[in-house]
Amino acid sequence: MDDAENWDWETGEKVIAVAPWREQFKWVEEFQVRPDGEKIAAIVNQDEAEFRVCVNGESWEGVFDKAWYLRFSPDGRLTALVSVMGEWTVAVDGAPWETRFGYVWNTRFSRDGRHIAAAVQQDMQYGMALDGVCWPRLFANLSNASLSPDGRVTAAAVQVESLSEGDIHRFQEGTYTVAAAGQPWERLFVNVWHIAHGPGGRLAAEVRLSLYDYTIAVDGVCWDETFQAVWEPVFNPATGAVTAPVRRGGRWALFQDGSLLWDRDFLQLWHQTFSPGGETLAAIVAPSFGRWTVAVDGRPWPVTFGALVTDLVLSTDGARVAALGKQGDAWHVAVDGTVWPDALDMAWRPVFSPDGGHVAVKVEKGGAYTLAVDGRLWTESAEALFDPVFSPDGDKLLIKMIKEGKYHRRVVPVTELAG
Repeated sequence: MDDAENWDWETGEKVIAVAPWREQFKWVEEFQVRPDGEKIAAIVNQDEAEFRVCVNGESWEGVFDKAWYLRFSPDGRLTALVSVMGEWTVAVDGAPWETRFGYVWNTRFSRDGRHIAAAVQQDMQYGMALDGVCWPRLFANLSNASLSPDGRVTAAAVQVESLSEGDIHRFQEGTYTVAAAGQPWERLFVNVWHIAHGPGGRLAAEVRLSLYDYTIAVDGVCWDETFQAVWEPVFNPATGAVTAPVRRGGRWALFQDGSLLWDRDFLQLWHQTFSPGGETLAAIVAPSFGRWTVAVDGRPWPVTFGALVTDLVLSTDGARVAALGKQGDAWHVAVDGTVWPDALDMAWRPVFSPDGGHVAVKVEKGGAYTLAVDGRLWTESAEALFDPVFSPDGDKLLIKMIKEGKYHRRVVPVTELAG
């Protein structure tokens, strides 16, 4: 499914009626659409403790006590977290994993969608399951469940020792670490957050060494220097180096492998993002108090926003950068430091065409959903709209939307929207 070249890119439209679903079932939950747009699905309720999953108007055979977190994997399979006779598991295309748990949450997919993981709880102990196989060891607590892009390594921040509410001294000595496939690092920390996956199964995480000292740990080994605070580490996809924002002297700087990387600091710096080939590194920064922007390889854009900047995205070759900015109550799209003309009620993560020549964004304006492409608003709107997808050659756009009780899968030339 991730191979977009094999999708149907013939210009035209396919329509599926979804309004009858609301007549057939007691209620219909949020719709999900397969990446190629060929299927639309939702969790539906028939009666008390009777939930099904409906796909293109046809229901899965299984009936569940409860179902939630419906998601399509990158390879097109449909997953849901389901309760069967009071026990929880993951259902994939209607078939539940054989393993059952006290609870499951946070479904995670490999980049190609072939591997599926989830955080699990069994008898008040916590771990992860990969393709239905649970960690051999469970822990007192678990957070930040993650799966490597190749689907081989599950990892999470875990508490290896239970504490009573008043055991402050033992807490300060450290009871948390990172576990990979259920195997914990030897070193323990006061806290662990946000785990990054690198090549060859490498892992990096934010760690807290004491009540006041923070740093980055890579494969269980800490950077030499400690800081007032740190944010989420990221691996350079080309070199395997680890970068992370760190706070020192009341300001934020970007470090790589324990040493200063960028030659200037900021009042805030986070969400650093590499281009897929590692050519470009951008981050969301605050160059002055209350003003937000994007810095590309350490150089901030000239435009700033007063509320926030989010959803930072780089083109495949790293030559272009896009983000969303909020000023007051209005949302704006900014690309390469230039703000598109329309003020919006809401906007979602920008999408670059494969060659970086076009940018499409799902937006809300005037209470309706539409698309903005290369700074121009589409003339049509919908009641619901899903993430746009460019064709491999970048000349066409796949639009997935719900309008007047019908789901529309439409392929249009980019020129029809961008002009």
